[in-house]
Amino acid sequence: MLLNSKRLSNRVCCVLTCAVLGLASNIVFSAEKYTENPGKQGNGNYVVGPEYQIDPDLTDQGNPKGKSFEFSMPLAESKIFPGNDKTLDPKKPVRETRKIFVYVPAAYKDGTKAPILVTHDGPSRMDLVRNALDNLTISKDPQRRLPAFIVIGVQNGGNDGKGSERGLEYDTMSDRFARFINDEVLPAVLKNKEIRAAYPNIAFTDNPWGRAAMGCSSGGAAALTMGWFRPDLFRRLITYSGTFVDQQDDDAPEEAKYPLGAWEYHSSMKLIENSDQKPLRIFTHVAENDLRANDPEETYHNWVMANERTAAALKAKGYDYRYVFSKGTRHCDRKVFEQTLADTLIWMWRGYHGE
Repeated sequence: MLLNSKRLSNRVCCVLTCAVLGLASNIVFSAEKYTENPGKQGNGNYVVGPEYQIDPDLTDQGNPKGKSFEFSMPLAESKIFPGNDKTLDPKKPVRETRKIFVYVPAAYKDGTKAPILVTHDGPSRMDLVRNALDNLTISKDPQRRLPAFIVIGVQNGGNDGKGSERGLEYDTMSDRFARFINDEVLPAVLKNKEIRAAYPNIAFTDNPWGRAAMGCSSGGAAALTMGWFRPDLFRRLITYSGTFVDQQDDDAPEEAKYPLGAWEYHSSMKLIENSDQKPLRIFTHVAENDLRANDPEETYHNWVMANERTAAALKAKGYDYRYVFSKGTRHCDRKVFEQTLADTLIWMWRGYHGE
């Protein structure tokens, strides 16, 4: 059932709004005047486990700490997800407010345009990401160094599955969630009084290669969907136990175009295979005992099948991708994060540099 573990030699060709602007391993955007050369190190398929241990880079090593912040955003004040969508199941509660968690690493210099990592189901694995930043932004090994990105953990709107606010936000095949993050969450972070008091000139990069998204389960599907529909906003995508299955609301307007929801990425419509290559760098993962691992294809709900097919489609299309299969683990298993997240972040940010 496992995919071939041979590393990819394919190189990413660059696309800006679906027009090819450059080839080979250099990423060139004439409009952005930005280039990077990530190379192909770490690309391909990997198997980990069944024994696990935490990566030392994800532990507190006593290095200088950044600053953490937390604030809330009332759903009713949102123009994109106000919490009253007609597709919602009244039996599934919607949060009145969503919490936003922000970590600014010690290596960030106020006034510079910071790269960002948006994490779903905040605070999610913020503790591990925070330790990675504290340790790896000051790494003496240039091959194992992270840029000083700011982490923004966004709480979901509540509940789970079809008919829920979380499901609406994460499982819908549209650019709606990407717009919500870009148009509402990021400005709220930059306007927050407490954050502004600590960093009067805080700023985020507009370079989509400096904007990453990460999530697990439906949060992982949301990360891919953010980049898929809005590669002009987000291009570095991390998905663990991604819900690339038919989880979209049955009465969602998007059902007309994508009747099987995220299952369409790899099967049925085969969006990845049949679409022009997009300027994206993508990490995917699935656990050996992930959700409904033994379900037949006609259920459109086998997480292992969905993620293996997604990785195969990314490989065939020539994407810069990295796929991890974790033995002896379950859905969104923390021990997988503890062993792999540092390497995942290092691979994800390969080639990035400030403007």
